[in-house]
Amino acid sequence: MRGMRTLITVAPTGAESAKADVPNLPVTMDELVDTAKACEKSGAAMIHVHIRDAAAQPTLDLGRLRETVAALRQDTDLVVQLSTGGAVTDPLENRIKVLDVEPDSCSLTCGTVNFGDDVFMNPWPFMVDLYQRTKEREVVPEFELFDLGHVAALNRLLDKYGPPYGGKIHCDLVMGVPGGMPGTADALVAAVNALPQGASWSATGVGRTSLPVAFAALAKGGHLRVGMEDTLTFAKGRPVRDNAELVERAAQLATIAQRPPMTGDEARTMLNVKPR
Repeated sequence: MRGMRTLITVAPTGAESAKADVPNLPVTMDELVDTAKACEKSGAAMIHVHIRDAAAQPTLDLGRLRETVAALRQDTDLVVQLSTGGAVTDPLENRIKVLDVEPDSCSLTCGTVNFGDDVFMNPWPFMVDLYQRTKEREVVPEFELFDLGHVAALNRLLDKYGPPYGGKIHCDLVMGVPGGMPGTADALVAAVNALPQGASWSATGVGRTSLPVAFAALAKGGHLRVGMEDTLTFAKGRPVRDNAELVERAAQLATIAQRPPMTGDEARTMLNVKPR
């Protein structure tokens, strides 16, 4: 761990929150690019992207996605990771088409999970199809793990279909979702101990689990994902100002842990992202 730096990923928008309820949520292209620049300055090295349409509703429109990726590449050095989760209502075939845009990385969720009142569908054949498509398109997958069973499914996927494009296995533990694993140190340790050997990983604490998960991840040698997709309250009774505020706090914690934030170029090297 000594000398290792911390990859901070920012997830600025997501598909769950409404702009009407969260006025400072970045939903337009300009808002997203401004957010990305501010977050990069604050210590982020990767951005996990969901986009919205003109009415601020979640969309997987390929033209809009392509423009977004191009704009982020033009104005930042962040690793651009597109969500293949979309919204819980998006059909599987639309979610897979996201890879046509050729992002640096994409999310790949390793199983179905209850998501509040909804169900986030990721059946095994879809996982396999998406994984094989990441190899064809030379996109680095980030394996999203909401539960311990998802870690088992990841190991099964790698055993059957071999290593990902680039050869580096990188995961994100999404913790504290109502229906997934709790955002506790005990759950984090159990999940990390079951990961494939040599895998790098970050952890996301949703809502009020944001800080306990961040502390546990840093203590266990992991990286951090923060952002308004996952957390809208900075402290009890105080809403998040913006995404950069969450990145700043993550960067401070990482620096206190003597593992300061890495740059976009360092993240590219760690993940073995294809130069585009």
